[in-house]
Amino acid sequence: MKKYPLLGVIAAALSLPVHAQQTGTEASAGAPGTAAAREALKQQEGDTDQTTLLKQTLTAVDKQYSLLKRGKLAATYDLGYTYIGQDKINANFSKDTGTLTLFNIENDSSHTITNTLTVDYGVRDNLTASLSLPIMSKYSENPSFSGLSHSLGDIGINARFQPFEVQRSKPQLTLTGGVRLPTGRSPFKVDANQGVATGSGYTSFTGGVSLNHVIDPVALFGNISYTYNLPAKHLSQIRSDGSILKKVAPGNSFGFGLGFAYALSYDITTSFSISESISSPTKLTFADGTTSKTKLQTGGVMSFGLGVRVSPKTTVNLTAGIGLTADSPNFTLGLSLPVEF
Repeated sequence: MKKYPLLGVIAAALSLPVHAQQTGTEASAGAPGTAAAREALKQQEGDTDQTTLLKQTLTAVDKQYSLLKRGKLAATYDLGYTYIGQDKINANFSKDTGTLTLFNIENDSSHTITNTLTVDYGVRDNLTASLSLPIMSKYSENPSFSGLSHSLGDIGINARFQPFEVQRSKPQLTLTGGVRLPTGRSPFKVDANQGVATGSGYTSFTGGVSLNHVIDPVALFGNISYTYNLPAKHLSQIRSDGSILKKVAPGNSFGFGLGFAYALSYDITTSFSISESISSPTKLTFADGTTSKTKLQTGGVMSFGLGVRVSPKTTVNLTAGIGLTADSPNFTLGLSLPVEF
């Protein structure tokens, strides 16, 4: 080694990683600090596991996936934002000459903030009833009216039923049903020059079926539904063209959705879903006996969600949606927060 000092230095350097690895292994085998660290990384008592967190995320993404035990009461606060914007071309042609007499582009936009309190009650272990109370603030800007309206929205009464016992290794089936009452400000009664609607204006009945299957760390879900709408009668709304609207028969709709939720850790989940609804034409009847029909409407939304556990029993969920069709909202944003009594 005296003749080749450089080789000795190189050989000593190359042996350092192996020696360090051996020393570290020996230390970890008996060091009490390492054992404590390993214990700290384990799931602690009271922590929410991935399966529970996935179910909480599914509940926030779609209320169809969670049932309460008999006699239990739970509440959820939802804050939602929806933006709808579109440009309309207004053109008139002379019947005599066929020439263009009017042409302008009108911009219609609306911003809606919805505060919803939903109370769930466990009627039975496999049957949960719920009541939703929405308070809406809507700002609309169009050629006929620009302003802000505050009002109660349409109240919803719903039920969820699981006919079969839940088994971890099998998909979970849930039957859903509900009614939406026209308690909000009806678009068929409000004066278009004085305010905006905060409700649908008619009663709706909805029934559906949903499936979800938790495979740690992923939960798959999907649903189909059908909505039957009752007509709005005894109306007297004066339209912009001078006609009087007497009756509206909304078209029924069929909807479906699918997606998944993924647990990144014990505290964070992500979700992705796509939903679509197809509504048949709506028939409008006027005082002079004439009728008019709207076109078939198709609405599709792609949603991304993030769930964050802020306590062992509370998970906050944030969802953003992007409209995929012309009949869909341009953008939606939602925040779901369980309310503890």
